[in-house]
Amino acid sequence: MDRTPSIPRAALWMAGWLALMLILTVAGRETTREMNVFQIMEVRSVLGLCMLYPLIRMSGGFAAMKTARPLQHISRNLIHYGAQLGWFFALTLIPLGQVVSIEFTMPIWTAILAAAFLGERMTVWKIAAIVLGIVGVVVIVRPSTGEVNPGQLIALAAAVGFGISIAMVKSLTRTEHTLAIIFWMLVVQSVAGFFPSIHVWVWPSAWAWGWTVVIAICGTFSHYCMARAMLYADATVVIPMDFLRVPLSAAAGWLIYSERLDMFTVLGATLILTGNLLNLKTAGNAPARTQV
Repeated sequence: MDRTPSIPRAALWMAGWLALMLILTVAGRETTREMNVFQIMEVRSVLGLCMLYPLIRMSGGFAAMKTARPLQHISRNLIHYGAQLGWFFALTLIPLGQVVSIEFTMPIWTAILAAAFLGERMTVWKIAAIVLGIVGVVVIVRPSTGEVNPGQLIALAAAVGFGISIAMVKSLTRTEHTLAIIFWMLVVQSVAGFFPSIHVWVWPSAWAWGWTVVIAICGTFSHYCMARAMLYADATVVIPMDFLRVPLSAAAGWLIYSERLDMFTVLGATLILTGNLLNLKTAGNAPARTQV
């Protein structure tokens, strides 16, 4: 597998991640109108395994999915499962732009963990890009303007979980095939959510089934895009690209649900975009290195 560092390749895979995650956000809001979050997660995981099977077969079948790091897969995916549950719950409580904005405290945890445990170098420019992104998020959320909504706290807890999960994915990409990482994510989460989903099961309408299929497609292949992006760049380069999801989600909330898009959102989005451009420019000028 080619692991030569390449910012353009990482950016291309992240574009796929951004598009799929934006669709997933809207699908999540629509599906939670009718289905319990545990049920959504279980259907999404089972359908995702079915959708992944053709790729598994082309890659050598289930024998190629064997791993020497089962505990890392299990721990990473249980953490990620909890974060996803929180994310879906938050979608039912606060606006789309706010859910995604709070989620972007995630790079703080990812960057710290990647530097502490994966040996990634935190340059001044990377730190500046992350700081600009986080300041932009704070401008959008404006926590000092009123009481903190429980949905905001749930979204923040989910962000911490996502940050830990992303750092663990980066570690796994050093020895594991991208497809195996996604396969074990779906297997572990299918098992973890089986009994809770049975307990709350209500048969969905055709409308809800359609949105659930969309969630399964986007949820499965967005993670494939993310894992592929991390083959070509450090987590501290890849994750700031994801800041673009903040203004995109705010725009979707405004266009689809008439959620307010004010000057603070525009200002925050500008800061986030500036941080991304700064990070990509400096990363592109840095000398390439071969990943371990």
